[in-house]
Amino acid sequence: MENTEVESDILRSVRALLRELDGHHHAFQGERGMLRWTLHKKMDRNPLNSAILVKILVKELERAEKGDYRHYIIPLLHTLMYTLIKAPCISDDLYERVYDFCKKLLTLPKPYCTIGLDYAFRLKTERVAPGVLYQRMIISEQSLKSHPYPYQERVFIFADPDMLSKAVCNSLVTEAKASQMYQNPRSCMCYVITRAVQAALGEDCDVESFQRILQDKPTDELEHCFRQVVAAVECTGSEMNADRARHAERLEKIYSMVLNSSAGGGSSPGGLHGTPLPNPNISFHLWTDEDQLWKELVLFVRPLSQTCEQDCLSQELDNFEIQDIVSDCDCCEQTRFSVLSTDSGIERDLPAAGEELLPPGGTDVEHARLQRKGGIKKKACLLESMTLLQNSCNGPGAKQSGKLHRKSDSNVVPMLHLHRLYTARIVVLGDDRVLGRLAQAYYSLRKRETRRVFLTPRLNLQFYYVPVVEGQPDTRPTQEHTTPGQMELCELAVYLGKADPWYESNINTLCHMIPKLATMPSSLSTHPRSDPFIIDVIAYYVRLGIQPVHFQVYAVKILFGNAAQEPAEDVFLTELSAKVQDCKAPKDHMQTKKKTTLEVPGADLAVTYTKVLLSDRKKEVDVLLRSTGLVMKAIPSSETEDLVCLNVNIAEVVKTSNLSGRSFSSAANKIRTRNIKIQSMEQRTFNLCLDKDFRRTYTNVVGVEVSPCLEPSYCLQKTRTMKFSLHESEDVGLAKYMPKSLLLPINTFAGIIQ
Repeated sequence: MENTEVESDILRSVRALLRELDGHHHAFQGERGMLRWTLHKKMDRNPLNSAILVKILVKELERAEKGDYRHYIIPLLHTLMYTLIKAPCISDDLYERVYDFCKKLLTLPKPYCTIGLDYAFRLKTERVAPGVLYQRMIISEQSLKSHPYPYQERVFIFADPDMLSKAVCNSLVTEAKASQMYQNPRSCMCYVITRAVQAALGEDCDVESFQRILQDKPTDELEHCFRQVVAAVECTGSEMNADRARHAERLEKIYSMVLNSSAGGGSSPGGLHGTPLPNPNISFHLWTDEDQLWKELVLFVRPLSQTCEQDCLSQELDNFEIQDIVSDCDCCEQTRFSVLSTDSGIERDLPAAGEELLPPGGTDVEHARLQRKGGIKKKACLLESMTLLQNSCNGPGAKQSGKLHRKSDSNVVPMLHLHRLYTARIVVLGDDRVLGRLAQAYYSLRKRETRRVFLTPRLNLQFYYVPVVEGQPDTRPTQEHTTPGQMELCELAVYLGKADPWYESNINTLCHMIPKLATMPSSLSTHPRSDPFIIDVIAYYVRLGIQPVHFQVYAVKILFGNAAQEPAEDVFLTELSAKVQDCKAPKDHMQTKKKTTLEVPGADLAVTYTKVLLSDRKKEVDVLLRSTGLVMKAIPSSETEDLVCLNVNIAEVVKTSNLSGRSFSSAANKIRTRNIKIQSMEQRTFNLCLDKDFRRTYTNVVGVEVSPCLEPSYCLQKTRTMKFSLHESEDVGLAKYMPKSLLLPINTFAGIIQ
């Protein structure tokens, strides 16, 4: 009877989630975004109910697939996988049902087949080696040392202090510290050991006694046990024909060894117990320096030479240049000779045995073959560097810049030889203005990597966006996704919310919730073990939000009225706005001016642009019009509008005549383009603002050129190719296969659901 009541309660919670996705959950608008969190917290408090939740979710998934409720599938699947990772023990039959459902998704279009394939691979490994997903997550997120699984992750939260108040920043810092207060390597190792043993043995182990013995062990013995468990789980997970029974035998040996090492080494099964899933390692940063993102990534990755690490890093952070960091690390070598080596290092390139050069004072041919000392360290070849840069580009094939390519193509398989051991998950908080700063920082980082490849072979970079707007109404309308204020400042978040309903439900709801919670008295200061809601949601986002949506970054060249002033170059992601300055004539001129002359507002602008066509044919258009200003939007207003282009709205001044005389009116002239040039034909200048950020305002502007921002590595390769083929207009060589446009990937839960 009790199980029936529990199952009914869990079913009601799941159905409430589905009603929220349909937009029919208006009675409790204050709970938007908290239903999923509340459901998982119920499982944390009663881990034995996890199997019941898994059964319900599988049934709902099968019902959604048969009833063609596809918008339920991805939210339910994410909820199911997160439950499986945290569940103490799941039967093989349930694993098989979930695995079979994921295989069914392979027949559906993207993103269903992409997510289904990813989860099918994970479930196949988890089924034969229970606890491997939990183990890998803890090892990477907490940076535990492990040779079988040497990967490390870190979450960087960047907040602009000019956009968020001090109260909001302090609230986030308090939550981040509280969530990690009781996390340390020792407790995390105990979690991994306990979780792996319980997942393999089920109810046949005494979890309480086992945990107590582990906590009493010295650190070196605990680390030894941790290494044994990790090696056993990873060994089973990497085997081709792994057997779950054999895996259970391995873990049972470790379990018996730990119990026998204690004085009271008896074992009496006491049922299943939940194992906490600690939040990832999170660092909070106030974004005050333009190079702060790059510097934090360098400090995270660190040079390979530990002996000169601090000197190299301090020098690099002062000079803001990465191009010599590898060369500087060679200072650890004790001896360096000024001898240029002609040896390529390849065995087949050595001369024949009779022609080999003998070393000074030696006659042994093998010595000459193996002795390679005293040469200057050769830089990585151009082809290798370009290949690394090509693999590091997160966007899909950007050569088709004129087609429908704003997709969630996260299944870009990296080259197998690129084993990036570090993953940096960058979470930015704010509105469209902070995304503009992110685009600037990303473009700067790509230019640094083009000059000297350093982070690319070591670091996997993931971007996440949490919209936060202060001073906006916290009530949400019934029919619309967002309020008008949020529409103006968070256009990209609105687009992502329409494209991915699970992002709308879990992340966009934080937009006004974070400032609201910051004004409430926090219980974390008095009860540190209470649940931090914001950090929990961000942790859920960075763990399961692995489907990126790529956005084109646009380059802008700005020409000024002062001929002595050099043109400026910048980039923007969401919006460019321009407003013609009013012409202020001298007072004496105003007095002599005839009253009959009517001053025309705005300025004459010469506009040259390439018209966007679905056929991708180029059509150049030249127009001359009078305008008071214009706005270029890079984010489409609808998720179904997938053509990558700029929507330019020009406020055109139109002359009209009526009975009272000649007057002027304003008309909207709409243009869709990717390349546009605007030049003022008068002495009037205009003000230019990028990404709605007043700090990025340019004055005294007479001309502007906008085009898709090119990938720096492509530009470098194109320039080097042109040296050898001056008359070649099309891409040749390696540049032909490199991404051309710079795309900024923002991770979501599903990408774009068509």
